[in-house]
Amino acid sequence: MSIKLPIDIRAIKGFLASSEGAALHHLAAEASALGACLEVGSYCGKSTIYIASACKLVDGIVFAVDHHRGSEEHQPGEEYHDPELFDEHARLMDSFRTFRRNIRTAQLEDWVVPLVASSAIAARHWNTPLGLVFIDGGHSLEAAMTDYRCWARHIVPGGYLAIHDIFPDPADGGQAPYDIYKLALASGQFELVEMVDTLGILRRIC
Repeated sequence: MSIKLPIDIRAIKGFLASSEGAALHHLAAEASALGACLEVGSYCGKSTIYIASACKLVDGIVFAVDHHRGSEEHQPGEEYHDPELFDEHARLMDSFRTFRRNIRTAQLEDWVVPLVASSAIAARHWNTPLGLVFIDGGHSLEAAMTDYRCWARHIVPGGYLAIHDIFPDPADGGQAPYDIYKLALASGQFELVEMVDTLGILRRIC
């Protein structure tokens, strides 16, 4: 199954490898038969476009959860700070305008529901069954644990949990995504399907 995206994905800011994006696309197409898709950490919409393009093909939908104020590493003075996404008036990072422009340019607005809020707030009264949850939010342990605890329980049996930036070796990257990956496997509710670069794909078995 080849992937045809409605926009030059290389022009979209983000940290998702093309192989990981393709895996998400295929996963979303399959998972949409089980329930809605949801991602945590949309940033400028790169992963959203991969997922929503698949949702468009199968009449699915993706909920895109992000407060759009950036994770710890996006703040001024940090390694991944992008001055183009900094709102000088508010003195805060703000990726939402860029996100909306990219989704509009890709003509995917009918398949994307932006939730501009933190995980904890967006999940507070959540009751929609999910076929896919993709976690790529803040990489502190507290943020990653919050994302996992908020959303993993809403995945239906047979549905998928995908976690980005899994680095078993601490020398390669932060450990919080790897920690929630291990927690999901230890719960007995998930099994590993495959690893695609740093993307771990798990299936809910109970």
